[in-house]
Amino acid sequence: MSLNCNELNLIISELDLQGSFIQEIVQPGYDMLAFRTIKQGILSTLIICTGANSCRINTTENRVPKNEKPLRFHEFLRSNIQGMRINDCHQIGLDRIVKFDVSTWQQKYYIYVRLWSGAANVIVTDEDGIIQDCMYRRPKKNEVTGAKFIVEEKEVSQEEKEAALEKFPIRTFDSSIDENLSFNRKIDIFYSEHATALSRESLLAQAEKWYNVKHSKMESALKKLLDKQKQFENAGHLKHTGDLILSFGSQAQGNTLDCIDYDTNEQVHIHLDAKKSIQENAAIYYEQYKKAVSGMEDLQHDIEISKRNIAALDAEYKAITEQKNVIKIEQMLRHDTTPKQKTEKAHAGLHYEVDGWALIVGRTAAENDDLLRHTVKGSDLWLHARDYAGGYVFIKAQKNKTVPLEILLYAGNLAVYHSKARRNGQADLYYTQVKYLRRAKNGPKGLVLPTQEKNLFIKLDEKRLRHLDELEKAREGI
Repeated sequence: MSLNCNELNLIISELDLQGSFIQEIVQPGYDMLAFRTIKQGILSTLIICTGANSCRINTTENRVPKNEKPLRFHEFLRSNIQGMRINDCHQIGLDRIVKFDVSTWQQKYYIYVRLWSGAANVIVTDEDGIIQDCMYRRPKKNEVTGAKFIVEEKEVSQEEKEAALEKFPIRTFDSSIDENLSFNRKIDIFYSEHATALSRESLLAQAEKWYNVKHSKMESALKKLLDKQKQFENAGHLKHTGDLILSFGSQAQGNTLDCIDYDTNEQVHIHLDAKKSIQENAAIYYEQYKKAVSGMEDLQHDIEISKRNIAALDAEYKAITEQKNVIKIEQMLRHDTTPKQKTEKAHAGLHYEVDGWALIVGRTAAENDDLLRHTVKGSDLWLHARDYAGGYVFIKAQKNKTVPLEILLYAGNLAVYHSKARRNGQADLYYTQVKYLRRAKNGPKGLVLPTQEKNLFIKLDEKRLRHLDELEKAREGI
């Protein structure tokens, strides 16, 4: 439940902010700010929350954790507001808007804290009312940098105050909260322990649901890997079957071979492809044996990663359940929360990120064409296996930076792996910038003709491919 206008007025009246300095600003989440102020050597923390159904402003005795990565609005406040003196702080009329007057000897700003559920915001303007920045940028409401923000301040009569108090009474609390405490402290306790949005019980319930869903997916993935490992453990049987075909191939009749296994002295029945020779039939089993043996090492690596991820998830959930600070719990639960404007648009193909460089792989003609049309730009680098059909690999360009050799080798390995040259384990590649690609006239979808290309020879590096796979799984949380 958000603060009403009279509760807000009472909180502001209890605050002693005039003449204090904003020593530090912390933004633990997208909907919360904390001003750490100091006045005459006394430190205090002011919380501003714009979350739906929990809009409020009050002092807190809880420790407010910092966000792992500084948020946009926090960076602005830290650069421009941190260190300023609070000259005044008051509620505008009976509206749920608090106005801060802050300044240094050189600069002056106004901070408007609007605590309307569903339309809450924190807006910073200069003395002329020009918006410098906002917690939430809303172009449709003209709440963006450079726009004019106007709030009409008018006197409120005593009759209006009494009518508002009757319509919106100040809430009372149960006996679990000491009635002798200040209203600020009561509100802080209430939102820390009882409010729906930030109650510890509610957050722990969310954490349990998140943990169970993710843990179930991870366990299922691990089970599939272990089942596959059991199949691979029978790889020796495939080789032995190939040996039996070569040894007793002359006894084959059509698509079957019945013979005595010289290891067990038992009758065995082997299915053959009548269109292939004895040697070709044996080669099929030998090929399956090689794949099983080579895949066993990679499979064991994937199993270890899967077990490690499950252990990390268990540790993360344990840390959440042992945490007492509800603000910290809420922050820990925001694993994948990203502002909509920061969410990466989905595109075709596979996406990898290595040392800050984005690698994109188109596996089919359709994906190659889609990436060329909608994702990559002229300065991006294109790689493709020479003389072999296969997917396109793109390295997203970075301003004033040359693609490092290490990144080129990672991309080259992807280009060979996603081509017909994979069986050979090596191939010649050519690479060039996307702007030097020309679509083949009347050619099939995705076909391009490169110019100004350079050559690169790549021999598949299992360690590099494994590292890319590990990065992808970590990104997806598998």
